[in-house]
Order: sequence, then C-alpha cells, then structure tokens
Amino acid sequence: MRSPLRIIDANANRAREALRLLEDLARFSLDDAQLSKQAKSIRHGLTTTLELAVGSKAGLVAERDTPGDVGTAISVSTEGKRESMVSLASAAGSRLGEALRAIEECLKLESPAHAGAIEKLRYEAYELERQLLPRLARPDPFMRVCVLLTESLCEHHPWQRVAELAIEGGADGIQLREKDLDDRELFSRACWLVEMTRGSSVRVIINDRPDIAALAQADGVHLGQNDLHPAEARRVVGPQRLIGVSTSSVEQATRAFDEGADMIGVGPIFASSTKPKPGLGGVELIRAIEADPKLAGKPYLAISGIGAEQARELARVGCRGVAVSSAVCSAREPGRAVREILEALTTRAAD
Repeated sequence: MRSPLRIIDANANRAREALRLLEDLARFSLDDAQLSKQAKSIRHGLTTTLELAVGSKAGLVAERDTPGDVGTAISVSTEGKRESMVSLASAAGSRLGEALRAIEECLKLESPAHAGAIEKLRYEAYELERQLLPRLARPDPFMRVCVLLTESLCEHHPWQRVAELAIEGGADGIQLREKDLDDRELFSRACWLVEMTRGSSVRVIINDRPDIAALAQADGVHLGQNDLHPAEARRVVGPQRLIGVSTSSVEQATRAFDEGADMIGVGPIFASSTKPKPGLGGVELIRAIEADPKLAGKPYLAISGIGAEQARELARVGCRGVAVSSAVCSAREPGRAVREILEALTTRAAD
C-alpha cells in the first residue's frame, strides 16, 4: 500500500492548478484585483501549510509516480467540454474543494495539527467561488457607446427605429431612460428591447428601476445617487445582472464600486440641453478617474453633452466609453451618428 503522501501530492497539484485558473479568471477576465488576491492567498496558504505539515515540496514529489498512476487513463466525456467562463470557474471550484478535502483527510493521518488549516482554506475557497461565479455570469460591463433612449428626443424616427439604427451603427448598449411612463408601458418597452437584442452582444439597461430590469430580463439597471443602494438593487435584480451607478467625482466612483457596482456613469462632463446640471466635470474629471489607481481598468461611461467632437476630446485623456442621448436620438441618421462617435473614440492614437 502506498503512502498517503502520494494522495496529498496529487491533490495539492489539483488544488494549485484550480486556484491558478480562478486567479487568472479574476485577474484577466474581470480585472478584479481583490478576487485575484484572494485566490493567490489561498494558493500560498496551501503551499505554506503543506511545507509545515510534510516538509519540503521535494518530499511530496518523491512520492509521485505518474507513469504508474492507474487514473491517468480514466476520463469521462464531460471533462472535455467547457461552454463558458462560468463553466471553467465552476469546474475549477469543484476540483479545488474536492482536492482540499482529500488533503485535509489525509493530513489527519500524517499531521493532524495542520488539518484544521486546510479546512480553513477550504472554506475560503468556497467563498471565492461564491463571489467569482456570479461575476463571470454577468454580461460584459465594458461598453463603447451606450445610447440613452428617450422617446421625446427622437425627432426623426420612432424610438424603436432609433434603437435599431443605433445598434446597426455599432452601439453596444441601450439604456431605456423614461422618467414619466407608467409601469406597464415601461415594462412593455423594456421587453421589446430585450427581445430585439436577443442573441446579440448589445446590453439593455433600464434606468432607475431594478424591478423592471428583473421582470423584463434586461442585462442590468442604472441607478442614481438617490436611488436604491447597489446592495439593495442586487437583491432585486439577482447576481447575473449588471448594476451601474451615476457618479460625479472620484470619491463617488470609488464608493460605487466598493458598494457593488459593476460599472459607473461619470459626469456631467459637458453642458447638455436634455438634462442641465450645475458643476460640470469636464475633461478634467475623466482625467482624474483615469489617474486614480483604485479605478484603473474599471468600466465607466462619460456622460452629458457628448457627440463625436466631445468623444474625440475625451479619448485624448484615455476615455474608452461614452453614454450619449440627443446626439443619437435627435439625429436624422442615428446609425451614422454612432459610427462617428465610435470613430472619434478610436482615433486618439493618431491625435
């Protein structure tokens, strides 16, 4: 009969491999430093505990016998299939929990004093999986051009046609922003947008109303500073929908992400006739957002008074996404207006 150290070595490898994948998913897919740090901490904790429990890694490796391992030729069909980032993370999370439990049980024979440390790491791994999977299941929060759709601004086309033309022009987000509609009509329009964009990468966001977003199965909700707290909205929309928050300073932006927002709107940047506001942030606000280390890589949309010319100016200081309203809704050619804004956002290098 072989030593339990052989089981510990095999499961330590499984656990480290799973943790590396979870860490990379958090780091490269979500740009989430905190979740990436959690995975790395568990990985290092495992290495440290095993060194204390069974000696150096060399002692474990000495027990390894890959050519003689009867399990290398055993597989099931599902092992070769992964349908999404979520399935990658789910498989890795299951592998990690099982491996840590196997190590914990074997250490009760080899080094009982250290089995408890592995148990603690196992619970930390469960929490990591709980936080990571819903984030991976949500739509991509990064958008280049999100059109704030308001019927009263649609001068030349019905609102439905404006949405269609904007998407044809390259808009990757439509935010339904109607403050005065009754609930039934708002819900009807939200459902129409969701159905119209089904199967595409276009995100449908509902302004102010987590309940409508959830009922219509939209991709997310956008909240103002006086709307529901992101944590409260999360209870309504569930773990798989985006939550955006309007912010007007670096402090508000940081707080929004700390409180659970997936993305933010930043502004008002320029003067806007559709929604006049005091205290314009201007290009300097975007420059400050870009320079803040806590906000590095976080998804945001500059908002207010933005057309192609303003988008070009914002792009020069690093802005990658904008929310636009009248520049598209009021245009004779909404699709062309979107294309010009996209072109402006991508010409910063040439400038």
